Amino acid sequence: MLRSWHVAASLEDVTTSAAPGRGLVAVAGAVVSFSISSALVKWAATPGAVIAFWRMVGAVLAWWLVLVVLRLATGRPFPSRQTWRAVVPAGLFFGANISLFFTAVTKTSIAHAEFITSLSPLLLVPAGAVIFGEQPRWRALGWGLVSLVGIAIVLAFGPPSGNATVGGDLLMLVVLCTWVGYLVSARRARATVEVVDFMSTVMPVGMLTASPIAFVLAGDDLWPLSDKAWVSAALLTVLTGMLAHGLIAIAQRAVDVGVIATMQVAQPALAVGWAYLIVDEEIRLAQVPGMVLVLVGLVAFTLATRRRLPPPVDDAPAILVDHAG
Repeated sequence: MLRSWHVAASLEDVTTSAAPGRGLVAVAGAVVSFSISSALVKWAATPGAVIAFWRMVGAVLAWWLVLVVLRLATGRPFPSRQTWRAVVPAGLFFGANISLFFTAVTKTSIAHAEFITSLSPLLLVPAGAVIFGEQPRWRALGWGLVSLVGIAIVLAFGPPSGNATVGGDLLMLVVLCTWVGYLVSARRARATVEVVDFMSTVMPVGMLTASPIAFVLAGDDLWPLSDKAWVSAALLTVLTGMLAHGLIAIAQRAVDVGVIATMQVAQPALAVGWAYLIVDEEIRLAQVPGMVLVLVGLVAFTLATRRRLPPPVDDAPAILVDHAG
C-alpha cells in the first residue's frame, strides 16, 4: 500500500524554507512517486512480498547511508534507545502493511487496490477521536459516504476479464487497517522523533514483520530475482523509500498541510493511469463515475475536516496521510 506508505514531518535539518512554488512542485513529485508504486510491483511479475522484502532492504541501507554521512559531516549521533523503542509499533505495522499491500496488488486490479486504500482518512478521523481525544467535525464523515458509494461503483463495474478477485479486495481491507495502525502509531512516535531518525529506524524494525511474511508467502522466490524484479525493487527504494518522503517533508515547510492532503487525493487516479500505461490494465468507462465520486468525496472530506490552527513551530511533528507504497 505505498500504498506509501506513507508519513511526512517538518524536516528539522533544513535551514531555509523552500518557496511556495517549489513546495508545490515537491508535493506533486511525491504524489507521482507514490502513485507509480502499484504498477511497478505488478510489472515485476514476481510475488509482491518478495518485492516488498527487497524494497525494505534497500530502504534500510539507503537511510543508514544518510545517517553515516550526517555523522561524518556534522557529528550527528545515531538513533538512541528511546528512539528505537518509540518507533517499534510503527515499524511493525509498516512492515506488515507494505508486504500485504504489494501482495494484494498482484491479486486484484490496481484500480481496486488504490481506491480501497484511499479511504484511510475515513478511519483515521474516528481513530483520532478515540485514541488522541481529538474533536473532529463529524459532519464531514457524510462526504465519506460519497466516497463509499464511489468505491462500490468501482468494484461492481470492473472488467469481467480483469485480474481483480474477491480475495485480493478482502486482503486490501486488511492492508487498509494495517496502514491506519501505522499512521496512528507513527504519530505517537513522531512526537519525540524527528524525520531522519524515524525513517532510519522504522525501516529495519519493519523488516521484523516484512521478512516472515515474505518467507511464508514466497520463500522460494526470494532468490534469485529476475532483472525486472531487481529494477522494480530498486526504483521503489528510491521513489517511495527515499524521494517521496523527503519531498513531502521539505514541502511541509512552505505549503499548507491542507493543500498537501488535498493534492494527495489525486494519487489513486494517477495510479490507475500508470496501470494502463505500464501493465496495460483495463479500465471500464462505467468505473469512471465511481472514481470521480471517490475523489470528490475525499477532497470535500479533507476540506471539511480542516481546522484553523496556529502556525507550526519548527520542531512540531506532523503526520500526513500517504497511501501505502
